[in-house]
Amino acid sequence: MDKKTANSSYRNPLTDRYAGSEMSFIWSPQHKHSTWRKLWLTLAKCEQALGIPIDDEQIAELAAHLEDIDFDRVAQFEKDLRHDVMSHIRAYAEVCPKAAPIIHLGATSCFVTDNTELLQIREAFAVIRGKMLRLIANLADFCDKYKGMSMLGFTHFQPAQLTTLGKRFALYLQDFVLDFERLDREMNELPFRSVKGTTGTQASFLELFNGDHDKCRQLEKNVAKAMGFDNVIALSGQTYTRKVDYFVLAVLSGIAQSAAKIATDIRLLASMKEVEEPFNAKQVGSSAMAYKRNPMRSERITSLARYVMNLPGNAAMTAATQWFERTLDDSANRRIVLPEAFLATDVILSILINVTDGLQVWPKVIAKHINAELPFMATENLLMETVKRGGDRQELHEVIREHSMAAGRRVKEEGLDNDLLDRLRNDPAFAAIKDDFDSFIDPAAFIGRAPQQVEAFLNETVRPLLAANASDVKSGDAVNV
Repeated sequence: MDKKTANSSYRNPLTDRYAGSEMSFIWSPQHKHSTWRKLWLTLAKCEQALGIPIDDEQIAELAAHLEDIDFDRVAQFEKDLRHDVMSHIRAYAEVCPKAAPIIHLGATSCFVTDNTELLQIREAFAVIRGKMLRLIANLADFCDKYKGMSMLGFTHFQPAQLTTLGKRFALYLQDFVLDFERLDREMNELPFRSVKGTTGTQASFLELFNGDHDKCRQLEKNVAKAMGFDNVIALSGQTYTRKVDYFVLAVLSGIAQSAAKIATDIRLLASMKEVEEPFNAKQVGSSAMAYKRNPMRSERITSLARYVMNLPGNAAMTAATQWFERTLDDSANRRIVLPEAFLATDVILSILINVTDGLQVWPKVIAKHINAELPFMATENLLMETVKRGGDRQELHEVIREHSMAAGRRVKEEGLDNDLLDRLRNDPAFAAIKDDFDSFIDPAAFIGRAPQQVEAFLNETVRPLLAANASDVKSGDAVNV
């Protein structure tokens, strides 16, 4: 394909610009349709083992042509047949003439389409799982490093009681741990459709086995086991219930929610110049404003997360509108939704791994912001300690009120620094604590148990999780970040 042709048609940015190679391959036509062939081979082997007259030469012929798919030939068939599964059966039969009579024996189209999608979901979950572990490890290191660094806490995006940088990021980390646990549960419980027949009754297989119900059930179990599944969905129509897709997309939506939360907060922190995402030496922040360091990675995360978070609603509509044993209005929709949900989530995690690999912290800016607000927060401590040493609470309260109003006017009207603490330090009303004054305004005295909370969470939850899954950690792909 020449450049003119390649750039004259729409290209999906998830695969063309963002996604990693591993996730892209899982949802590729080659992997999808070679998996169809593996399913046909597995069905033939399992049928043979249960007495269906299929010979070893037919099995060998099927096994020899799992990957060499002639997609041009398939397209020729589909032009006339208007049926993708039948077109692939015809193309497979042409290169497997001896096995042609037994390809797809007893099966319906959903034997290959649904089972393949479940296999792809499981493989894609494994990629997401590995990247989540890497992200969790990155955040754990960051939280440990900064568990004691005081910073302003915020409620309503207004300065509130101090927290620590590590504690704030531990909140993001906890969300991802919760997402990981749900992903694991969904991945472990994911069912295989296996062999169910045209309306889910297994009538065609019962006919093949001359009314032997036990062999029908054994075939179902054997095919699933051969494809790596212990769990087979108990009942189906022609398709597995589309509620499974909803459950899958809900997990991805949860990951996207957590990613959007941390990325949004990083954008706010960047605006405050406290914490910033990595910025390459030659990176351009703006085509007009050369000085800018836009948080473009975090913005991309929130952009893609918004897309993923909305997909469960789509899956819910599909599950709710399937007529009786099946209707085909799910097919075209799911061809888009399932791959793109995983591709987008994969990109989100890869970018977030990149961001958390190189977060830049500016301690002096953080300290400056603390110093601008701490005087007001410290007044209660100063008042209580002075009362302990013989001061009058009501008189002290009035002194603080007067100095606070004056300091506030200085900040708001004149744009000067907050000098409240200097005013109180030098006021005779607080002479009893003047020598110990600084000990009562140390930011570390205002962070409560934040460092201990972080350490306990890391020791009791995060580090055991990472240790138990050390071999499954995946790095972020070299995507366009």
